[in-house]
Amino acid sequence: MKKNVIVSLADSNYFNLLNELIDSIKQFDKSNSVAICVLDAGLEKDQLNKLSEKVDEIKSAEWDIQVSSMKVRGKEWLKSQVSRAFLPKYFPNYEKYLWIDCDAWVNDWNTVDLYFKACENGKLGITQTIGPGYRIMSKVNWLFGKIAVIKSQNFKHAISSKIGMDNARKLAFAPHVNIGVFSLQKKSTCWDVWQKNLETTLKSGKIFGSEGLAINMSIYIDNIETEFLPLNCNWIASNLLPKFDEKEQIFVEPYLPNSKIGIMHLAAGIWDNKKDMRTDNSVKIQIKTLENKSISKSLRFGQ
Repeated sequence: MKKNVIVSLADSNYFNLLNELIDSIKQFDKSNSVAICVLDAGLEKDQLNKLSEKVDEIKSAEWDIQVSSMKVRGKEWLKSQVSRAFLPKYFPNYEKYLWIDCDAWVNDWNTVDLYFKACENGKLGITQTIGPGYRIMSKVNWLFGKIAVIKSQNFKHAISSKIGMDNARKLAFAPHVNIGVFSLQKKSTCWDVWQKNLETTLKSGKIFGSEGLAINMSIYIDNIETEFLPLNCNWIASNLLPKFDEKEQIFVEPYLPNSKIGIMHLAAGIWDNKKDMRTDNSVKIQIKTLENKSISKSLRFGQ
């Protein structure tokens, strides 16, 4: 019986990305000891048939917390903003869970091992979106040339979700964490804290981003035990493009010591001429090699 599981979710529009994520996992021999499970948020029948030959379990995603039908009509994919906080309910037969968004893929198996190690003793394994070279997510407006009005991603979401000014201020300058890749043990008390905060954020805020705000609240307000992992464990390419090691044929961090990218995440899209690489596999961009040569390359797996 497999004790650890990797879980993702997709609708029919993101099937190809989900399929690539699964293939990126299965390229490593060590994946044979890890289960792969999928939450279906609107996949087509033929897509489900193809996935059933590759994965261990497929379950239909639900609205695990009641939300207004006006907010979700025709947007089944938004279930990802709720269901990932309830993974043990969907797949109860595992000890450790590693969630990977379907627009991400595994470039180095050591990162998978690190996530499963990080969540031991009930901790949350996750990365912060801050580090050398990463794009700054906060914005500053200057009043009268000397008064700074600062807006951060956490603060903006907190205000719109009406979680209270005191709590919003606690989150304002806290390094944002990206919920697209995380690990938790089944027995972790973090699930309950996260679900409680998610119910709060869903009452007044937008559904998209609600689970991210809820996990930031869990970390910085409720002080759940967290193991923060290096940036390469969830490399958000829209924040900073990687470099490519032509000799080893692998993506690496752009700064020394040029560590391997563990999980490549295409969150927010990689755009060229108004085309998003996530939905158009013909899109390529210019990136640097370790020899500082510019090459045209896709950041999707196997492209």
